[in-house]
Amino acid sequence: MERASKNDVISGFLIFLIALPLCMGIAMASGFPPVAGILTAIVGGGVSFLGSSRLTIKGPAAGLIVITVAAVSELGMGDPLLGYKRCLAVCFMAALFQIAFAFLRLGRFAEIMPPSIIHGMLAAIGVIIMAKQIHLLFGVSPVGTSPFALLVEIPNSIKNLNPEIFSIGFLALFILIGLPLINKPWAKKIPAPLVAILIGMPLAMIFDFEHSHHYKLFEHDYIVGPEYLVTLPENLLSAIMFPDFSQILTLSSFKYVIMFALVGTVESLLTVSAVDSIDPEQNVSDLDKDLLAIGLGNAIASLIGGLPMISEIVRSKANIDNGAKSYWANFFHGLFLLLFVAAFPRVLHMIPLAILAAMLVYTGSRLAAPAEFLHMYRVGKDQFFLFFSTFMMTLFTDLLVGVCVGIVLKIVLHLLRGAPLKTAFKPILAVTNQDGDVRLEVSGPSLFSNYLSIKREILKRQTTARSLTIDFNQSSIVDHTTQIKIKDLQRRIGADNLCIIGLEKHSSASRHPHATKVLLSSNKLHQKKLSKDHSVITHKNG
Repeated sequence: MERASKNDVISGFLIFLIALPLCMGIAMASGFPPVAGILTAIVGGGVSFLGSSRLTIKGPAAGLIVITVAAVSELGMGDPLLGYKRCLAVCFMAALFQIAFAFLRLGRFAEIMPPSIIHGMLAAIGVIIMAKQIHLLFGVSPVGTSPFALLVEIPNSIKNLNPEIFSIGFLALFILIGLPLINKPWAKKIPAPLVAILIGMPLAMIFDFEHSHHYKLFEHDYIVGPEYLVTLPENLLSAIMFPDFSQILTLSSFKYVIMFALVGTVESLLTVSAVDSIDPEQNVSDLDKDLLAIGLGNAIASLIGGLPMISEIVRSKANIDNGAKSYWANFFHGLFLLLFVAAFPRVLHMIPLAILAAMLVYTGSRLAAPAEFLHMYRVGKDQFFLFFSTFMMTLFTDLLVGVCVGIVLKIVLHLLRGAPLKTAFKPILAVTNQDGDVRLEVSGPSLFSNYLSIKREILKRQTTARSLTIDFNQSSIVDHTTQIKIKDLQRRIGADNLCIIGLEKHSSASRHPHATKVLLSSNKLHQKKLSKDHSVITHKNG
């Protein structure tokens, strides 16, 4: 095991400052007690050495809020505490599924999830989070429960906002948005959530949130009190809550077990892959080993009252930026959380809920930013169709249905483009080897659904080949997902060791370099060449 470095301790402390308010905010938005998010992050730090991704930070994430709050509501049948306990049981069973996935080595299947569908799901999650949390920012309890009903209620919440609560929430949101925009080295090192808390807590004291009271402003009467502050137990041990397994065999419970297991697994492993891509030392993680760590961590967290955990991308990116070197940074982030919550629960109690709501509104706005919609449109109309379909179906139904619809639509789209069903899941590959120069020719479609077979052949040959070329000249379709994954594989192996050819014969769905490509007929290819030559001549003459 690697020894802890000074950088790991420093990064762990800085991540602790970011994670402290976020963990409580995510728990609150999920229908769990605020301390539940902290328990999860502590467990996440403890299981860090069991995983394979050395620089990821494990803890609660906004991506699972929608599933968690729905599970608490449905399983509790109007009783939040009962729903919390039954959701813990669901999370435990989902953790067992994740452990089974790891032993069955199914982690690699997370690789083939199409980016357009993942981004559509995350954008929908962002809208749902904002729709729920913006009312708390105004100090108003909404009547509606569905995302659209909550969005429609926003004007009414603005009309009836509580000025003292909103002033704290608005100031926090201003800091969260504005501080990262300051292009100074010192500003990059200061966690915006921490600044929001340090400014918001004194305001809560000035407004005397500790005691319930009325105040008048512009002839309107408003109420504030401790219910607008974070509630934490005086003793961390008293926060431990055991699952209620009484309804675990019901259809509703099973639905959420599958959703937690699948969505949590995919989101976590996508984060691991993303962190590997920006790891300064270019380490490649074992996805199944990391999934095992996540599963064990989730099993422990659910048995003591914690939220479901994943490898979280924002904190992991900050961990790398802070110069972390090993697993110890994740461990120290959990250790600092444990020490602080155990020693200073009264300090945390003074954090206004409006600040946590502001953090979640900010997080949701980043997930559903207009730039995400514009990016997917630029990748191609086909990808935007998949993105938007997943987005809308997730809003109207739930995450599992939204993702499943997106995947089915993607397969149907490829079939309409002429991809034979029998090769949609198993590509036609031909391998030639001339004195160590290996060429892997792909015939038929190269799709997200058969990418793993292509990857397996590449990895099998690249260790012994002098040079390796993957040839798409005869591939009828090369989809967006396959191109991204192949390019990522090329980056890891090295451009000198893996050459990609044959995509110039294809028509691209857009100008984006990774847009879906369809093989042109000989006549159309000739016309494309003439058009290209004509444009070159025109450019020279011009």
